[in-house]
Amino acid sequence: MSTDHIAAYSDALVLLGTAGVVVPLVRRWGISPVLGYLGAGAILGPLGLGSLTGAVPALFWVTVTDAENVAGIAELGVVFLLFLIGLELSFSRLSAMRRLVLGLGGSQVLLTSAVIAGAALALSHSPSEAIVLGGSLSLSSTAIVLELLSNQERLTTSVGRASFSILLAQDLAVIPILLFISILAARSGGSVLASLATALLQAAAAIVVIVAIGRVLLRPLFRLVATARSTELFIAAVLFVIIADGVIAQQARLSMALGAFVAGLLLAETEYRKAIETTIAPFKGLLLGFFFFTVGMNVDFRELWREPLLLAEAVVGLIAVKALLLAVLAKLFRFSWPAAVEIGLLLSAGGEFAFVGIGMARSAGLIAPQLASFVLAVTSITMALTPLLSFIGRKLAARLTPDKPVDIELTVRPAAGQSHAIVVGYGRVGKVVCELLREHRIPYIVADSDPVTVTRDRRDGHDVYFGDATDPQFLEACGLAKAAGVIITIHSVRLIDEVVAHVRAMRADILIVSRARDAEHARHLYALGATDAVPETIEASLQLSEAALVGLGVATGLAIASIHEKRDEIRRTLQDAAHEAGLSVTRAVKAKTHKVEDAV
Repeated sequence: MSTDHIAAYSDALVLLGTAGVVVPLVRRWGISPVLGYLGAGAILGPLGLGSLTGAVPALFWVTVTDAENVAGIAELGVVFLLFLIGLELSFSRLSAMRRLVLGLGGSQVLLTSAVIAGAALALSHSPSEAIVLGGSLSLSSTAIVLELLSNQERLTTSVGRASFSILLAQDLAVIPILLFISILAARSGGSVLASLATALLQAAAAIVVIVAIGRVLLRPLFRLVATARSTELFIAAVLFVIIADGVIAQQARLSMALGAFVAGLLLAETEYRKAIETTIAPFKGLLLGFFFFTVGMNVDFRELWREPLLLAEAVVGLIAVKALLLAVLAKLFRFSWPAAVEIGLLLSAGGEFAFVGIGMARSAGLIAPQLASFVLAVTSITMALTPLLSFIGRKLAARLTPDKPVDIELTVRPAAGQSHAIVVGYGRVGKVVCELLREHRIPYIVADSDPVTVTRDRRDGHDVYFGDATDPQFLEACGLAKAAGVIITIHSVRLIDEVVAHVRAMRADILIVSRARDAEHARHLYALGATDAVPETIEASLQLSEAALVGLGVATGLAIASIHEKRDEIRRTLQDAAHEAGLSVTRAVKAKTHKVEDAV
């Protein structure tokens, strides 16, 4: 085997090793896998440790020595990324979000591009360089921002929805940016306008061909493949469509990524969309990881000490400009100042598509190599700062949020009762429990920790109190000392465990009936001291069995009796398992008593 082949295989092994070793490590450290891939690419790439293989030959086996060896994988990663963006879009989705996507997001891309391009022109860069820089740096990192919001469970908040809409507009803007770069790269002398017109006609013709072929052939093709019921054939068909549309676009002197994006849009409108997403899910993350690794390879660490002051100024300037423009635009679109500030800082960093656009422009000679290297260094630093910017944004938003007056409904305290039940949680389950307690004339006090629902329910006439049932003082205020039982209906496993432990520590004799996630959770609750735990999964199966038995002709009374017997059998099994595991109620109570006494 030739040395060139060995080098190619060695570089491919480095990519696979990064996915199998480096990324799991950074996940364990709480770092975004995207940043892990970017950092690994920068460190192990030809501009990092790979440039030292001449002095240290052993580095040959753990670094990428030639970017060309993995160029094909990198291009395939870009193609798949654009295909996935197209697949996740639909005309109905865009229509429902058009105000934020086209209005807020579109305005952000255009305004930020114009400001950055204007600054580049003022610094004596050529118009083509200025436009490429403006368009590329106006984009943010979809992968990093969405991962941050997802981990924080904030995608459905106002900040999450606005950020998603802006990122969606930026993803859409990638297509005209790449198209513009392709047109400039394909221009060969003559009139600029004539060259642009010719290139636009070629692009339009290519897209028309892709759409026409897709409309006619995609559904029959996937229908035929689906009838074979072969996962391998389905994967082959998906890959064929992506690559074929990419090749058509490339033959029209466009990027393969544009063709893949159009293919994704076409398939998003078919009934095979979910099946395609499921099919490509196993290797989607790997291909995107390869893409981010190759993006990181473009980062030149030498830029860090070549002009460190200028680099720092550029980083701060890019973040400041984008954050200010985003905050002002968000405010104009009727977001509060706290949300606008957080949106601005969250999306103020550069994004992965800056590497794609500037890389294309550098390869086509539209932008000087040293300028491209400097801008990519700025982009990579700002991307690495995204988690910090998100943290700062949340802190500033909290400071800017005015103190809301407390609703009078939340200040009402429960009155002491006698032989009553304490119901923890007033959601759907809690409401049903309280209705049955009222029907059987059993007095009760119900508490919930969600201020919004408590305010609404009290205004609707429900006798519910705001408070934290894990707080021993609040339990005392609810009359736990004289209560007959505690019924826990909330769904949070952690909170259920805390309430059971506190109640049992304060009252060793009280009845505790608790909702449980599953059999394992129920066994754990018995160990903590619950009198009865009702697993959601098991109870659903018992109700299903009862309906099935009656429907199949078993007498209703006999079916109900057998279900009761099965429920008792499961309860005894779970209680015995808790004791066998050495987690007896007595020891659980003793373990929790000291903590509660300290809290009281």
